[in-house]
Amino acid sequence: MKKSILIFVLLIGVISFSSCEDFLNIEPVSQGIAVGDAVGDTLLFETAGEVEAALAGVYADFRNEYWSLDYFVNGDAQSDDAYAGADNPMNFQIDEFRIVATNTNVSRNWASLYSTIGKANAVINNVDAVPNLSAERKRQIKGEAAFIRAFMYFQAVQLWGGVPLQLKEVKTVSAELLPVIFPMLFPARTNTDGVFAQIKSDLKLALEGVPVTAPNKGFATRGAVNAVLAKVYATQQPPKWDSVLYFSNAVINGGYSLLPQFDHLWNNTQENSSESIFEINYEGTPGSHNWGASMFRGLDWKKFNTPSHDLVAAFDAEGDVIRKNASIIFLNVTGRWGDPYWPAINFPFVNKYRIFSGSSAQNFILIRLADIILLRAEALNANGNVAGAAALVNQIRSRVNLPPTTAANQADMRLAIERERRLELAFEGHRWFDLKRTGRAIEVMNNAKGPGGVSMGYNLTVERLLWPIPQAELDRNQNLVQNPGF
Repeated sequence: MKKSILIFVLLIGVISFSSCEDFLNIEPVSQGIAVGDAVGDTLLFETAGEVEAALAGVYADFRNEYWSLDYFVNGDAQSDDAYAGADNPMNFQIDEFRIVATNTNVSRNWASLYSTIGKANAVINNVDAVPNLSAERKRQIKGEAAFIRAFMYFQAVQLWGGVPLQLKEVKTVSAELLPVIFPMLFPARTNTDGVFAQIKSDLKLALEGVPVTAPNKGFATRGAVNAVLAKVYATQQPPKWDSVLYFSNAVINGGYSLLPQFDHLWNNTQENSSESIFEINYEGTPGSHNWGASMFRGLDWKKFNTPSHDLVAAFDAEGDVIRKNASIIFLNVTGRWGDPYWPAINFPFVNKYRIFSGSSAQNFILIRLADIILLRAEALNANGNVAGAAALVNQIRSRVNLPPTTAANQADMRLAIERERRLELAFEGHRWFDLKRTGRAIEVMNNAKGPGGVSMGYNLTVERLLWPIPQAELDRNQNLVQNPGF
């Protein structure tokens, strides 16, 4: 017993004196450890201003490296839409399905998501005790933090499958509390169904508190919550298509509308538009600039997420000039760098993020109406309403001057919707997760074509649909179990 207490004291010492980065790596959870306080005697937030600042800090994490870069690498470079680009071997592993448990991107993403979860936990669990704050505002703050926590867990469950559910933060440390605190610091994985259940619980809590509108699309609203619920019900296995229809319908009837021209989404004249549902805002100041945009465009160094031949061929096969030109720009990079896939004289870049130099004010749209319309089409088709699905697909196609879909049966419509989502949402971080949730990832990726229509030679297997649990987390937490195949 004395040895256990000694080990625990040493653990707390490590947590207390480690750097911020080490702290995030040690635990996936805790924010606000207050050593020596008695249970229940301390308010984490003593004023309304403190809890408002804490919530702002949770939102601020949407500007970290995960959401400025890795989210797009994970969703696009891991798919047939883009090659990894740049020169980071960690990204090459992701692109080519060679990830190992020591991949630093994997570790960074784990730490990033759980850091935000920990911050959200602190708000959710302590806002009710804050004095001089109205009950309505407390409910709204809790709902916004719950939305963000669900958003982070939704990323985690798609990347790793079952992950630890950490819903409480450690505020008090004592030897007597060791049996309670230890599993909080070193939790086991919750199975995938359990994680999805918690995500849905958080989102339904969010619906009770978040407002209908907000100052801009960077805040949780009912439309954003309904949109994520639609995506969650479409992603869990098996999908709950009736629920997808319910929540997507709530979004579509929630005051949103498609912009009349596709390029208006990307020319930076229509920020926080009627089509945008959840959008990360940047002011273009030294303290609020989007450095992530420069990761995908510019001539100063070779960028990430080089558009693929397979995607370019898909645009061309569809005659989709409008979305191709809005999504991809070809430039001459002769003398700057070489590439195994594209000639320097005609090298492609992502074109959806166009303010990429200096203190960039480029916003990132994470969810928009076209995504939800096509998700609703998918649900209608799954329930046998092919004509209803076609009407929604044609609504998206008409904006870019394409003829109506020719898909006339359920199987053909399923592929037509998949193709439409690919061309509409290219480089917005959706493609890989679409392929996974529809069960199409292995077939599509192993048939992806490179230069000259030659196979890319991917060897995606079932085991590689999930990422490995970071090795550093396994080393620190004996309660974690690695995913098969790693």
